[in-house]
Amino acid sequence: MDPIKNPFSPGAGSRPPELVGRDPILQTARILLGRVKRKRPERSMLLTGLRGVGKTVLLNEIERIARADGYRTIAIEASEDKPLGLLISPYLRSLLYELDRGAGVSEKVKRGLAILRSFIGALSVKVDDITYGLDINPEVGTADSGDLEIDLPSLFIAIGEAAEHRETAIAILIDEVQYFSSKELAALIMAMHKVQQRQLPLVLLGAGLPILPGLAGESKSYAERLFSFPDVGALSEADAAKALQDPAAVAGIAFEPDALDEIYRMTKGYPYFVQEWGYQVWNLAETSPITRELVDSATTSVIERLDRSFFRVRFDRLTPSEKKLLRAMAELGPGPHRTGDIAEALGVKVSSLGPVRAKLIWKGMIYSPAHGDVAFTVPLFDDFMIRAVPEFTT
Repeated sequence: MDPIKNPFSPGAGSRPPELVGRDPILQTARILLGRVKRKRPERSMLLTGLRGVGKTVLLNEIERIARADGYRTIAIEASEDKPLGLLISPYLRSLLYELDRGAGVSEKVKRGLAILRSFIGALSVKVDDITYGLDINPEVGTADSGDLEIDLPSLFIAIGEAAEHRETAIAILIDEVQYFSSKELAALIMAMHKVQQRQLPLVLLGAGLPILPGLAGESKSYAERLFSFPDVGALSEADAAKALQDPAAVAGIAFEPDALDEIYRMTKGYPYFVQEWGYQVWNLAETSPITRELVDSATTSVIERLDRSFFRVRFDRLTPSEKKLLRAMAELGPGPHRTGDIAEALGVKVSSLGPVRAKLIWKGMIYSPAHGDVAFTVPLFDDFMIRAVPEFTT
C-alpha cells in the first residue's frame, strides 16, 4: 500500500485522522467557552493524563473550537527551565497589540499594554527581547511589585477588561502545566480567581500529568472550585478499533477483527501507540485486509521504533539511581506500587528512596495516584525498562 497515503500520524501532538472517544471533554469545552464568552460563571479546565493519551491534541482542538467561536487565543508550552512571567509575556504583548488594531482608540487596551510594561519591568530576568517595540510608559504601582501572586492577577484583569471593551474573548491554552513552580501555579490560580470574580471574558485551558490536581490543590486550596480536571485516559476497545478502521476504510482498506484485537492488546488503547501500530502495519501491508499475522510481523519494528524515540528520550534523562528505582518498579509491573514494595525489591529502607522518588516525580517519570503509591506516567514503560536494563540487581 502507498506509504504516502498512510492515514496514521504517530507524532507528538499530531491530530489523528479520527479523534475518537473524546466527545464528552470537547462538549464540556464548548460549554465552557460559550458561557465565558457570555460572561457567565464557569470553571476553567485543566486536562490530566499520562504521556501519549492525546492531551496536546485535545488542547489544539479546543483552540480551534475557540477561534471558530470568535476567541483570540494564545497557546503556550511550559518548560522546566523558563519561568512563567518570561514565558507568557511575549504572547500577551502580541495579543494586546492585536486588540489595539481594532477600530477606534481603546483606553482599556492602552492600559493593558501599560500594565504589561510594568509587569515586564518587574521580572528579575533579562527582558530586552520582550520590551523591544513596547514603546509605552508603564502604569506605576500596578503589576510591578515583583511578586507574581500580586502582579499576574492585575495583568490578567487588565487583559480581560481590554477584551471586554473590544467585545471579544480570550482563551489562554497552556500545555505541560505541571512544570510551573508552586508559586507560579498559585499565581495562575489567583489570577483566574480574580478574573472569574469579575466575570471577564478570559478563560484558561491547560493540560498536564496526573499530578496536576494535587499540585493545584497544594498551591491554593480553592483550586478545585475554579477548575475542572477531566481525565484523559486510554481508549476503549471499540474506540481504538474505530480509530484504526475508519481512516483505513476511506482508502478502501479493512482490518480483520483479530488484527484489531491484537493491536488493542499490545497498545492497551493508548492513542499514541494505536497510531504507531496503525502506521507501521499500513506500511508493511501489501493488500487488504490487514491480518493478525501482519500485526505480529509489524510489532517488532514498532517496539524498536518506540524504544529509539518515545521511550529512549525519557530514559536518557535518568541518573543511574533513578534507573535502578524504575527498574525495580518494572519488575513489579505497570503499577501503581507501594513505595515499601519498591524498597523491599531494592533491599533498602523506604526513607532512602525519598530523594530519588522526588526527582522522578519532578522529571515527570512517575506520579503518586494515592498516598504511598507511585506509578509510571509513560504507558508501557515497565516493559521498556526491562528491555533497556535486562539485568536487575539489588
